[in-house]
Amino acid sequence: MARGTFFAEEDVTSRRKVCVLGQTVVTYLFGAADPLGQSIRVQQVPCQVVGVLAVKGQSPLGQDQDDVILMPFPVVQRQLKGITWVDDILCSAVSPEAIPLAEAQIIALLRERHQVRPGQEDDFNLRHPTEIAETRAAAQCTMTLLLASVAAVALLVGGIGIMNIMLVSVTERTREIGLRRAVGARERDILTQFLAEAVTVALFGGGSGLGLGLLGTYGIAVVAGWRTLIRADALVWAVGCATAVGIGFGLYPAWRAARLDPIEALRR
Repeated sequence: MARGTFFAEEDVTSRRKVCVLGQTVVTYLFGAADPLGQSIRVQQVPCQVVGVLAVKGQSPLGQDQDDVILMPFPVVQRQLKGITWVDDILCSAVSPEAIPLAEAQIIALLRERHQVRPGQEDDFNLRHPTEIAETRAAAQCTMTLLLASVAAVALLVGGIGIMNIMLVSVTERTREIGLRRAVGARERDILTQFLAEAVTVALFGGGSGLGLGLLGTYGIAVVAGWRTLIRADALVWAVGCATAVGIGFGLYPAWRAARLDPIEALRR
């Protein structure tokens, strides 16, 4: 709760027409005014606002969790929906090991209450939380593979760009390479120099992308109201991938530079 109070048990048993609003509903109906004590009309039922919920933002599935109105269920059942039963019941077991027994007891009780005869199909659905969790995990896995594919393509394109830049650099600096070899630089010195340049270019690009990613994450958290988590190991992996790309795609240009003949290079 952000303001006011939640409706009590006596409000439910006496079927009082009270409600608690989410922040989106408050903004839409009242703007900057105080909604507590005011009356709204839900369909044809007048309802007094007794509380306002704290802001929760969007869910991971993109639903606005603040676009909600909570009312005593007897009022919703009889006056809004015109029914006498409960649509959904959320149950919890005392432990994970007790879930199968709880499911069996729930099914037996509902079949007895609904007077379902032996051999007849259930007139209700029992959904296990693991089914929802497995569906969500599968969706997250698909999204992770999609993002990984996009990231792999981006790394490949970036690596090819680094290799092209370094090949051009080797071509333009052929005389410099020959001069260094002539004054005593070894092949591994030239190799290390151009590898270091390739890694520097890769780290500069990776650092720029890392900064934009952090800025975008902060912007999403502010605009959408999501809670975001930036893991330190993810930042380390980002820097490591940039370094690996620089080494992997800079190795061939560095090898070509190191294998240049000093005499031929000085003639350029």
